[in-house]
Amino acid sequence: MDPIPYIEDSFLSKIFVKYRTLPLQYWWSKETVAVVTGANKGIGFAFVKCLAQLGLTVILTSRDVIKGQAAVDSLKAENLHVEYCQLDISDLRSVSDFAFWISHKFGGLDILVNNAGVSFNEINTNSVEHAETVIETNFYGPKLLIEALLPFFRRSATDSSRILNISSQLGLLSKVKNPKLREMLADEENLSENMIEKMVANFIGSVKKGTWKEEGWPEVWTDYSVSKLALNTYSWILAKRYESDNMKVNCFCPGFTRTSMTSGLGNHTADEAAKLGVSIVLLPHDQLPSGKFFKWSSRLYSKL
Repeated sequence: MDPIPYIEDSFLSKIFVKYRTLPLQYWWSKETVAVVTGANKGIGFAFVKCLAQLGLTVILTSRDVIKGQAAVDSLKAENLHVEYCQLDISDLRSVSDFAFWISHKFGGLDILVNNAGVSFNEINTNSVEHAETVIETNFYGPKLLIEALLPFFRRSATDSSRILNISSQLGLLSKVKNPKLREMLADEENLSENMIEKMVANFIGSVKKGTWKEEGWPEVWTDYSVSKLALNTYSWILAKRYESDNMKVNCFCPGFTRTSMTSGLGNHTADEAAKLGVSIVLLPHDQLPSGKFFKWSSRLYSKL
């Protein structure tokens, strides 16, 4: 069993049947601050646009300032109010500067969408040449940012802060063939951050030794899959840790989406994937679970 459970279709069905015929129950306002990482294009950009259209204050972040500012300018041309701040989630100084900036400019935040991520594989290829960079960006990057922003999330007795980590079903425990690793990750009582970090360190070690193929790691986009396996598990640990502290932490797999990472291939657009993700992260406090893995299902998708 995966430590971070699937959300069953029946649960998603209830959400989308409800929102297909009824307006969203607005609990937010323009004072609600949402941060989206890696948002100058693709799913991240679509998240920013959708959230801004719904009236939240949205901060678009990107590693590249020129591309990020151009993305903000394009949204402002559509009369959408979006703020910009440079952020490289794999750089400690950049993360610290961002945490200082948001705490002083807005006093904190309410929603974090961790979208920034990398993969160096084309469809149907599987190289681990850039495994260290993939792990640093896709796992340690979101972890570093979450830890830096935790003191600034605004939580109340009637509402919750929300973290939505954009992940992948490639990082589910079912993709792992190594029985010892599966047993370790399924041990919910003893699972810890140190164990996750040990896992990724072992993976990097096996890559350097050239033994990763026979050690039971995921077989598709191996380095990317391991990074998302680590992120999924870390998300579950966070959700359990803050379950009584009005902090909801979930993962969302947008499915096979047409983005630059998939070379434009996919079953749906970034806008469609983002609208599904937004409908999840904006669920009312009493309807939003925590510690769950939401996966795209085209037959359940409906517009906001």
